[in-house]
Amino acid sequence: MANFEKKLLALDGKGYGGYKSLVGAYSFPLYKLVIDHIQADPFAPPSTMHLLIDRKKAGIPAELLDSKNKQIAVADFLQRNFSKQADKNRLNNRGTGHSGELRIDSCGQEIIERTAIVISAQQIEVRFEVGLPAAGRRIKARDANKIFKDLLPRIVQKSLLYANIDQQLLKQQVKLFREQQEIREQMKKRHLVAFVANGSLLPRASGSSDLPLTTGTPFRSPSSLEVTFELENGKKVSGMGISQGITLIVGGGYHGKSTLLQALDFGVYDHIKGDGREFVLTDRTAMKVRAEDGRSVANVNITPFINHIPGRRDTSTFSTVNASGSTSQAANVIEALESGTKTLLIDEDTSATNFMIRDARMQRLVASDKEPITPFVDKIKALYNQLGISTILVTGGSGDYFEMADHVIMMNEYQPGDVTKRAHEIADMEGSERSAADEQKFGTLDERIPKKSNFRIISRKDRFKVRNKKEITFGHSNIDLSALEQLTDTSQTRGIVALIQILKAEYFDDQTTFAEMTEKLYADIQQQGLDRVLSSKRHAGNLALPRRQELCAAVNRYRGLRVIKKETR
Repeated sequence: MANFEKKLLALDGKGYGGYKSLVGAYSFPLYKLVIDHIQADPFAPPSTMHLLIDRKKAGIPAELLDSKNKQIAVADFLQRNFSKQADKNRLNNRGTGHSGELRIDSCGQEIIERTAIVISAQQIEVRFEVGLPAAGRRIKARDANKIFKDLLPRIVQKSLLYANIDQQLLKQQVKLFREQQEIREQMKKRHLVAFVANGSLLPRASGSSDLPLTTGTPFRSPSSLEVTFELENGKKVSGMGISQGITLIVGGGYHGKSTLLQALDFGVYDHIKGDGREFVLTDRTAMKVRAEDGRSVANVNITPFINHIPGRRDTSTFSTVNASGSTSQAANVIEALESGTKTLLIDEDTSATNFMIRDARMQRLVASDKEPITPFVDKIKALYNQLGISTILVTGGSGDYFEMADHVIMMNEYQPGDVTKRAHEIADMEGSERSAADEQKFGTLDERIPKKSNFRIISRKDRFKVRNKKEITFGHSNIDLSALEQLTDTSQTRGIVALIQILKAEYFDDQTTFAEMTEKLYADIQQQGLDRVLSSKRHAGNLALPRRQELCAAVNRYRGLRVIKKETR
């Protein structure tokens, strides 16, 4: 540490580039500090660093770290702690640009595997950023020294050492995370695709906030749909279980239909204590599907929904750079299935009407041989019966799905009721029948192989750049992720880019299908951990694990995508 301080203070008043001489590793009493990259100037993104602290020095009990799930929960807790302490221990005398900033990647309400803090068998690695202080473009070495000599050691002491943190809160987070995983395993055994615990707070504080609306109405399951999970620790959790099959969520406007669906959207993730959705749990593969006018589509077989388009365009290998609402939603469903989705989440408010329904009167007016679209209502049963794909659908404008539904849940002032029996009675009434397609057959699902030439780098400009949570650029191409409603933060988007680069480097071979390569990639991540798989991104501390569904969706939205259909033998 003394050598580092001497070296740093010698730079005082020199040009900003002098900071680059600090790149390297330095021993401090409690940890080893490694400076990985120095920013070009005070206005550039802050310098990246990481520190290594021995697990014995941190003192976190071994029983809190003896499984991958526990390590994810502990790392999340420590990351939030480090961020809070960094906010409390700021440099008062700020300088130019990002001078004096010390920050770690932020966390939302979800617990997701991240790369900011990585726990191994021997040590804890913490990756963070520091805006090295400057006056203009001159080094302020004394201020920088205060960061490394005083502030950073204090942050580490208060956020990483078990003796100094809130031990009960840490244990509660690990306990909660384990309970969430245990319920998920029991859900599979009971053939449930979703669960909403009694007492959950589903509404959010505002449209721009992910925090709970504390004055909201606590959720209460209808008795006919209530299930109870008995956990290993003796705890019992009761709430509404949604079984595999077809479930409708109905009700009047502003009574909570979309609020319930949105909670189920994000139930693919586990949430921290106090979120209100701690025990709102959805099949992890569940994908929210919507219409997406204007998106590009590359060689997707949409014949289960759309065929004989005027002009004789081949919909078995459908491609376009400007999809309509119906063709985009058809492609989104097929691509979701390709990515391993077993549950579809759909809200009629964000769907193409002609994709979702064609009522009896319209069927009588427009003959089926004149209509290229087979609506979702005529395929929803086949999706489940033939492929085992469940659907949870919010609908308030059409009753044609009643006869298809296994369960119908009516929301009334944010409280659910089971109206399945009444919905089936209405469906059986004379005159309510509609002409339907062959409900026993869904259609062909082709396997696609991405071309090795995808994402080809020709010049230095052909690089990935994450602009925000919903936008990636590659060279002059824009990858629009705005329709991926379950993408939860920008760190996941950066994770998508990192994994695309892994796919490009290691999996694109003109032989391996999307499904095969992503299944293998995520199996490796599950076994080895995200950080190990991303070894080429060593010490990148701002990445979070995206789901397989969002990774595939991002690749599919690349306008330069080239794919070929796998030949069947």
